[in-house]
This record gives sequence, C-alpha cells and structure tokens, in this order.
Amino acid sequence: MRLVSVVSTKGGVGKTTVAANLGGLLADAGLRVLLLDLDSQPTLSSYYALSQKAVAGAYELIALNLTASAQIVSRTVIAGLDLIVSNDDQDRLSTLLLHAPDGRLRLCNLLDNFRPRYDLLLIDTQGARSMLLEMAILASDLALSPITPKMLAARELQRGTLKLLSELEPFRHMGIPPPPLRLLLNQVNAIRVDTRMIIRGLRETFTRANNVSVLDTVVPDRVAYLNAASLGLPVHRIETRQSRERRSPSAMETIKALAIELFPEWREAISRVSKCVEVQ
Repeated sequence: MRLVSVVSTKGGVGKTTVAANLGGLLADAGLRVLLLDLDSQPTLSSYYALSQKAVAGAYELIALNLTASAQIVSRTVIAGLDLIVSNDDQDRLSTLLLHAPDGRLRLCNLLDNFRPRYDLLLIDTQGARSMLLEMAILASDLALSPITPKMLAARELQRGTLKLLSELEPFRHMGIPPPPLRLLLNQVNAIRVDTRMIIRGLRETFTRANNVSVLDTVVPDRVAYLNAASLGLPVHRIETRQSRERRSPSAMETIKALAIELFPEWREAISRVSKCVEVQ
C-alpha cells in the first residue's frame, strides 16, 4: 500500500481539491483507495456523497486506535473509493497526541491494519503546523504539497513546510525518515508574467535538492474544479476534453498526468481512464 499525505502549512492552496480528485481518478482506474481526512475543517469528508456512513471516523482511529473497517470506514458513491471522515471539530486530537507517548508515530503504528485492503491511503491534512500534520508526514512514503504561484506562497513554503520537514529529520535515526516532498504547482494562470517568473524560480531553486522536487505536471486555474466540487464528482468526469478557448490540457489530462507522475507503477491502469464513469 502506498501512503501519500497532501500537506502544506499554508491554507487555501488546494490540498482537499487535489486529494479528492486524485483519489477519484485512481478509484476509476480500478485501484482500491482510502481517503483519510485529518483536517478539523472536514471539507474532504463532504466532497463526495456517501453510500454507507460509518458510525466513527478519524477521531476514533487516532484517539482510540480503532481500526475496524465496519466502524470507521465510510463508502463513497465512487466505486473503490472509501473514506475515514473527520469528526474532530474541536481539534482535540492535536492535544491528545502532544501528551501521548507515541504522539507523532501513532499513525505509523496503525497502518498494517489497512495494507491488505487498499492500494493507496491518501491523507488530507490541516493547513497549519500541528501534531496531526507531523504524524501524517512521518507515516507517509511521499508528501505532496500544492503551491500556488504567488510570492507569499513561495515564501511560506520556505519558512513553513520545508522548515517542518527539516525539523523531522532526527526521526531518521529511529528508522523513520521524512518522506520525499513533491511540489505541485496549483491554480496556475499561465498568462501572468509574475506567475511564469515564480514558477521558473521554484524550479531552479529545487533542481539539485535531495529530497524536494517540483513536479512537471501543472494544475491550471480552471472553473471545472469548482464545478466538480459542486457536483460531488471527480473533475476528470466533468471535463474530458480540452477547451477550444484555452490551450491548457483538460482536467482529465491533467489529473491523469499527475497520477502517472506520482505513481508510474500504475501507469497502465491510469491510462485506461478515458471517459466519464457513471456514479454507482
């Protein structure tokens, strides 16, 4: 099972949108995907309608070590896409983990219960530094960080997400190295000159970085993503063809390219996703 956390210490960069659409596409590719919503603002939990809602969720998983699927895993209307909902609206988990002996390693110790049932566990995290965010990163084999091409976002990346990863480096001596970080340029308006300058600067900055790289895939600023969220559907089902008015790839092409870049081992299955799939 691959485990990817979608992370940023800055809110509003599109973490939930990326997690929901990446999970939806991979489920349509025939993979077994579990979404885990660790954001106290449960946007991912309400992105897709549920065909079966579990009685418990992320709070019971982390606070009580409850891993019984029948109790904590909800089923979405997207076949193959399950969800552990966020149900910690008072943000109690961060305080609990702060005082727990296994704190930042709690999720690492729970993963074996999900490996036989899923190909991918995809975690949506809080847009601020927290124990939950650190726990998710240390449990992951890859961290994906959307970044908007704005100067303030680029500065926040340096003093927020990158600083956090460097401070987790001591866990490497315990056999738990922080995962590689992949930066995803998101909500990109390629027409703006300052946007192109920031993108070029980010790519040059991380060209020789050991554990951080900028993905080739770029997610454009498209209304299709808002429409998909409103309909509760993966965006690749909404926009399957390139618009005549715009040069950027369709949402389907973009999300497929992102999935293949992140998971080349699933290239064949992802490539077969070529048309809208009816909601089941």
